[in-house]
Amino acid sequence: MTIIAFNRYWVVRWPWVMANLFVVTILLGLSFWQWQRAAEKSHTLARIASWQQQGAINLMRLSSINPGEQDGVQLQFNARWLSPMVWLVDNQMVDGRIGYDVLIAVEDVTANSSARSALLVNLGWVVGPLDRNSLPSIDVPEELKVDGIFRTRIKGVLLGKNIEDKGTWPMRLQQVDIESLNSWIQLPLVNGLAYQGKNSPYLHHYNPVILPPERHKAYALQWFLLALAVIVIALAASSRKHPQGATS
Repeated sequence: MTIIAFNRYWVVRWPWVMANLFVVTILLGLSFWQWQRAAEKSHTLARIASWQQQGAINLMRLSSINPGEQDGVQLQFNARWLSPMVWLVDNQMVDGRIGYDVLIAVEDVTANSSARSALLVNLGWVVGPLDRNSLPSIDVPEELKVDGIFRTRIKGVLLGKNIEDKGTWPMRLQQVDIESLNSWIQLPLVNGLAYQGKNSPYLHHYNPVILPPERHKAYALQWFLLALAVIVIALAASSRKHPQGATS
C-alpha cells in the first residue's frame, strides 16, 4: 500500500507498521512507568520531610495515628529488647560486601500494661562470615533508645522458606514479614519497621529512596526519546521522494 502526501511516497507495510507500533507502545509504557515512579518518590520524600518537621514521637503516639498515614514517621523512645530474639536479614550488600541487617523486637518501656505492643527495629548492617553455615555474633543491649524512621512498606519478594530455625539465636531471615514474625512474639506486633538512625552499634545504611525522583524522570525522558526515534526511523524507512512533475 502506497500513500502520497507532503510531496513524498509513503510505503505502508502492515506487518512493519504493527511491529513498530508494538515497540513504541512498550517504550511509551516504560516512560510513563518511570514518570509514575518519580511522582511516588517525590511524594515519599515530601511525606518524610513533613514528619521530620513535626518532630519524633513514641510508640504509644504512633498507635493513635491512622495506619495509612504512619509511613515516614520519626520515632524516638526508650525501648526494651525482647530477648533473645534476633533475626539476620539475609543478602544485604553494602560497599560490595555481603552481610546481614540486624533485626530485633522491642517494646516501649513507658507503656502501661494495657497498651503494650512490640515493634521491629532494624539496627543496621553487619558483615557476614564467608562460611554460610556460620552466623555473625550479635550483641544487643537489654535497653536502648530507638531513634529512626518508621516505614510501613517493607515486604519484598519471598523465594523459599522465610525463617531458618535451627533452635538457636540469631536466626537467618529472608525478608521482613510481620505475619510470620508475629508468631514468635507474645505482644501485638506493630505493622511496620523502624530503621535505627546513626546512633546504632551496627552500620547504618538505610535510604528511604534508592533512586531519587530526578533519576526516574531522566529514565522517563530516555524511554520517550527512544520511542520518538523509532517513529522517526520508521517514517524515514517508508518514505520515498515524489517524482518531479507527478500528480497526486
